[in-house]
Amino acid sequence: MLLKGGTIVDPLQNVNEQKDLMIENGQIVQLGRIESKNFEGDVLDCHKKVITPGWLDMHVHLREPGYEGKETVATGSLAAANGGFTGVCCMPNTAPPIDSQEIIQYIKDRSKGSLVNVYPVAAITKKREGKELAEILELVEQGAVAISDDGSPVMSAEIMRRALEYSKMCDIPVIGHEEDSTMTAGGDMNEGFVSTCQGLNGMPSVAEEIMIARDIMLAEYTDARFHVAHISTAKSVELVRQAKIKGIKVTCEVTPHHFTLIDETVRTFDTNTKMNPPLRTEVDRQALCEGLKDGTIDVIASDHAPHSFEEKEAEYIYAPFGIIGLETSLGLALSQLYHKKLISLEQLVNKFAVYPYRILNLECPEIKTGSVANLTIFDPQESWQVTPAKFLSKSANTPFANWKLKGKPFAVVNNNQIFVSVL
Repeated sequence: MLLKGGTIVDPLQNVNEQKDLMIENGQIVQLGRIESKNFEGDVLDCHKKVITPGWLDMHVHLREPGYEGKETVATGSLAAANGGFTGVCCMPNTAPPIDSQEIIQYIKDRSKGSLVNVYPVAAITKKREGKELAEILELVEQGAVAISDDGSPVMSAEIMRRALEYSKMCDIPVIGHEEDSTMTAGGDMNEGFVSTCQGLNGMPSVAEEIMIARDIMLAEYTDARFHVAHISTAKSVELVRQAKIKGIKVTCEVTPHHFTLIDETVRTFDTNTKMNPPLRTEVDRQALCEGLKDGTIDVIASDHAPHSFEEKEAEYIYAPFGIIGLETSLGLALSQLYHKKLISLEQLVNKFAVYPYRILNLECPEIKTGSVANLTIFDPQESWQVTPAKFLSKSANTPFANWKLKGKPFAVVNNNQIFVSVL
């Protein structure tokens, strides 16, 4: 296969230039100016396209096992490829949870042969109940790349401390769902002026900030690696910023919906504006963008959370939290960050590829001769309209339907396979 005329952007190689790229048997065999007239294989026209190391979404809910009506490993992987990702990390809030070697093996079996690499994130506690540590060493031995009780916080500081100690032994991060559930129980949206106007129960920003402060202190105490999932408030960003200055091993991620939308959006009562953590204020949104710009926020991750149409059709207070994001993340990041000159293409690739792999202690794909071809290809200038009917996810719960975005997934290459986006 020959990728012709694309601009290669690879921060690891310090490359940002137009080059042709030849692939044979899943491996990059040649880079540079390559004549295509005598080439016998497939030629993919990549003019005006950007070719980068394959992107990894490190926060995805594939729903399998247990909730296959919402998503499966297969459909979630297709959605990932359609959105420009060659890898996903699947979160453990399944039924049963990813708290045993058998479930990890099940996920590995279900993803075998896929273009998209699926990396299981195992539960911190048995059944995700927050009471007793799971068999962390065994789970890592089976292939877990991180541990998390995502979807629920670990309320016990002692259990979180022990989890961090075990994670240090295994050289993996703990991914924290940072929420004091005693303060958010029964809440539907961010606590503030809008929640009062809407008559909805609020979820205060301090509920997130308290837990981040606690877990940063525990990470410092244990000298372990801690990763904050879906950071959402200005104070949270500042806590992480100061922790990094002190040399504490803390990283964090933000979702596209949190750096794009604010709590004012909930005035529509559209249940696709209901997620956890909730949409915050414009001050918070701007702080998230600043955190992305100055490097405090390491990663952009979708928190892809599929739900059925029937579930999301319920009254706001009864609808489940969560939206899908695998097929809109790339377009939102380019539209909201790159085209608004907040971050460069190199920074974007770092946050979608280099840093997720680094945080998870996995080898990041590189674009050089002899490397495995693991590539994300997109058109940063193409405008398109978000059309859920074109999604390959099993669910369509997005607040971005009919949005016009600038920057579109084009294709992905991985595991000796190619997929051209149908968005």
